[in-house]
Amino acid sequence: MSNKKNSSKPPLGKGNQEIRAKKYLGQHFLKDEIIAEKIAESLSFVGYKNVLEIGPGMGVLTKYLLEKDIQLVAMDLDSDSITYLESNYLNENLQLIEADFLRFDLQAIFGEESFAIIGNFPYNISTQIVFKTLENKEQIPEFSGMFQKEVAQRICAKEGSKTYGILSVLAQAFYDAEYLFTVPPTVFNPPPKIDSGVLRLRRKENYALPCSEKMLYKVVKTAFQQRRKTLRNSLKTFNLSEKIKEDTIFDKRPEQLSVSQFIALTLKLEEDAISTHE
Repeated sequence: MSNKKNSSKPPLGKGNQEIRAKKYLGQHFLKDEIIAEKIAESLSFVGYKNVLEIGPGMGVLTKYLLEKDIQLVAMDLDSDSITYLESNYLNENLQLIEADFLRFDLQAIFGEESFAIIGNFPYNISTQIVFKTLENKEQIPEFSGMFQKEVAQRICAKEGSKTYGILSVLAQAFYDAEYLFTVPPTVFNPPPKIDSGVLRLRRKENYALPCSEKMLYKVVKTAFQQRRKTLRNSLKTFNLSEKIKEDTIFDKRPEQLSVSQFIALTLKLEEDAISTHE
């Protein structure tokens, strides 16, 4: 992996002027060293050497990641952040990239190699970061980071919960999700108006689905768009046969189904579509 800077010097740190958080980028810079270290320790660093940090800001998390035996890529859309990190965190194991993660071709950095994702994520794109992770799940065995608390809880929620929804099911179809700890607003500059939460996703050993992934996404999204209705009503657009409508699973509402039940439901719908057209 090519490096923008190639030096083993330790971070310079103190003499450089701090950068200001930009509201339009959703920036809130973490200033608590203990929390930064806890986030860095949330990854196992087992089975991969590459780590991508999204939104490094002024490098409070970057610093602890550089203590690990890894190749670290720090990506930020903010040119001021990249300039600050270039001046303060010169390290042969660090590559800095000024780019929008959501638009960036990750294979341009890692090729076919595995990598983990970590970061204090900008709230305004945090769910999109998860969806892009799911798109690249074959290369991402582990994911850890800070979200708005309610978003982190939603990703980790189980069936029966009011927060259980599209993101919960799709993330947990491929990853084991764990809510790690809550972070108060006071440890950020500027402080957000809400609590934050740190979560970890670890890819399941067998994450290949027995059904069509595209179909699962469609079923889950369609079901939760009308979450108060039973599946028999919310999934009408799938042109259900009279026979499949008799299945008791269609008496349930989407938040009552576990991830494995959603996968089983998708299989039923695929089989029903085939038999209907025979």
